[in-house]
Amino acid sequence: MLKIENLTAEVGGKTILNGLNLTVNAGEVHAIMGPNGAGKSTLAYTLGGRPGYEITGGSVTFDGIDLLALDPHERAAAGLFLGFQYPVEIPGVSNVQFLREAANAQRKHRGEEALTGGEFLKLAKEKAALLRMDMDMLKRPVNVGFSGGEKKRNEMVQMGILDPKFAVLDETDSGLDIDALRVVGEGINSIMRAPGKGVLLITHYQRLLDYVKPDFVHILAKGKIVKTGGPELAHELEREGYEEVV
Repeated sequence: MLKIENLTAEVGGKTILNGLNLTVNAGEVHAIMGPNGAGKSTLAYTLGGRPGYEITGGSVTFDGIDLLALDPHERAAAGLFLGFQYPVEIPGVSNVQFLREAANAQRKHRGEEALTGGEFLKLAKEKAALLRMDMDMLKRPVNVGFSGGEKKRNEMVQMGILDPKFAVLDETDSGLDIDALRVVGEGINSIMRAPGKGVLLITHYQRLLDYVKPDFVHILAKGKIVKTGGPELAHELEREGYEEVV
């Protein structure tokens, strides 16, 4: 579903990704772990198409198409979802309006009918309930005045409504307390655990992986994957640290 081959990328003229290779098949959850500065967020932003992240070599194929040839909005329309470490606030734009416009833009791209107001509200209520989020919060401006945990839950509601094929989640566990971590983990499982979907979880810590069980765990260091294993590798990292394991 996602095939990354020898990917290299620069930020501000500095090489961050240095020959990265990764394959994620449909139905799989892969976790990327690594120390600060390893290139984890750069990988997420590169896949999402964020400006300022220059591809200098390699290829990325997503669901049979050249991902790097697409603009960011085209990547989203093709079914790629990027969850941010720090979701942004959008004053003056209600969550409901933002999510309905986003959902209908993607439905239009797929040749589907736009959701009516009633259809959208029914879908939004269903997805908000998965994340135990009050519908009143969806009427507020996007993420404005939200706590860190509320922003992450709101982003997972967005993921549920957009129903992507593949989710790249960049440190979704940061800023979450124990209860919110469990709710977000359950939400990811409900939305993305399916035969035709894939997930790339980027995290510093093993704790999220207690709720979202990965099929594979990869260690990223100095811009490339240096070790791959099963869920036990995350526990090993937690016990020993990166220096001992890599």
